[in-house]
Amino acid sequence: MNKAPEPASGLRLPWSRSRRAVPRRLVQPLQSYLEAESSSAFMLLGAAVIGLAWANSPWQQSYYDLWHTEITLRLGSWTLSEDLRHWVNDGLMSLFFLVVGLEIKRELLTGELRDPRAATIPVVAALGGMVVPALLYLSLNVGGDGSHGWGIPMATDIAFALGVLTIAARSAPASLKPFLLTLAIVDDIGAILVIALFYSEGVAVPQLLLALGFAALIVALQRFDVRSTAVYVALAVSLWLAVYESGVHPTIAGVVLGLLTPAGTFQRPRAVSDEAIRTAESTVDEPETPDADAPQWLRLARLSREAVSPLARAEDALHPWTSYVIVPMFALANAGVTFTAEGARAAATSPVTLGILLGLVVGKTVGITLASLAAVRSGLGRLPPGAGWRHLVGVSTIAGIGFTVSLFITELAFSDPRLTDEAKIGVYMASLVAGALGFAILRTRSREEG
Repeated sequence: MNKAPEPASGLRLPWSRSRRAVPRRLVQPLQSYLEAESSSAFMLLGAAVIGLAWANSPWQQSYYDLWHTEITLRLGSWTLSEDLRHWVNDGLMSLFFLVVGLEIKRELLTGELRDPRAATIPVVAALGGMVVPALLYLSLNVGGDGSHGWGIPMATDIAFALGVLTIAARSAPASLKPFLLTLAIVDDIGAILVIALFYSEGVAVPQLLLALGFAALIVALQRFDVRSTAVYVALAVSLWLAVYESGVHPTIAGVVLGLLTPAGTFQRPRAVSDEAIRTAESTVDEPETPDADAPQWLRLARLSREAVSPLARAEDALHPWTSYVIVPMFALANAGVTFTAEGARAAATSPVTLGILLGLVVGKTVGITLASLAAVRSGLGRLPPGAGWRHLVGVSTIAGIGFTVSLFITELAFSDPRLTDEAKIGVYMASLVAGALGFAILRTRSREEG
């Protein structure tokens, strides 16, 4: 998203952007921090650390009690009851996957994925970075209790990966960021397909058909130029409930809604600009009756809103909530593992833990690098402008940070608490090692070039 231009000198600034002491010294630095690309990664890391510390503190029981609190929705005879952790994982994380769907659609229409040749390398690299980790994991777990967790090391955490890249490679080629972002988007598409096909429960066909009906209704209303936000929110909730009842994981509903969101504007910006000039010329700054010109300006406000696509508006509205509230809350709810000497010994020899470590640290690096090498040698594409193979290895290693989606798939893959804890330990260790190695590789390269 492009940064908004500075306001004209005649506009009145809100309190938070004024030159008063509190906004200048506290609010504005906080706003600048939140606008930084690495800030969401730090928020996520902080939530995970708090979750781990809480689960290993004298108050650990309160941690588990909180996330096992039952919350029930009731409408007549219909009820939906889940504990708080499942409401976060199944409900709030649907908004995260909605934003993922929006990002995928934007990349397909206006980003790197629009140009097949420019997208070839990151797409092929992402495929290698999914297949090789899964195979390495299965090499240690095939036929065992942990075999169902093969999807865990396939994931890349966009927030953490971009955060590490931003901090480590400030003097590295700028082309690395869109490469990693495109790779992570394709990785998300793979993760969505894996969740939908392999980590959903038995499918109830009537409810699934009902969900498809709601999706079709959304498309039909768009064709009839219905623009009411309330209508689409009601249909979105209905679609989510139908997918939930169908046995398909409900976060898939979020992805579908993101892909269905229109990417075109309802009004042409030039036409709205002309209307703004006409409105300004026909009104005065201080009418005798307060708000005498309000209807005209309210109409202009609606037209201005419609000069921005629903996709951009939804992404702008939801992205701060998913980055700074929902994903950190997910990390807080799922990061808690109580470490014991016995558990540490079990994890050290667990094929689940070792498989995730091998998959994320080695599999991502090898899979992405070899797939990229094959694509370049075969003439399918080229490396990002200004980047060398050392840069690519560094980015490939950073892609081994699987945190958020890896933890998400862990919760879907295992019902045995022992396997779940061993998998989470593997995700923590692998993400830490991959981030540190990728940071070292890119920083070393940056110093050599600096």
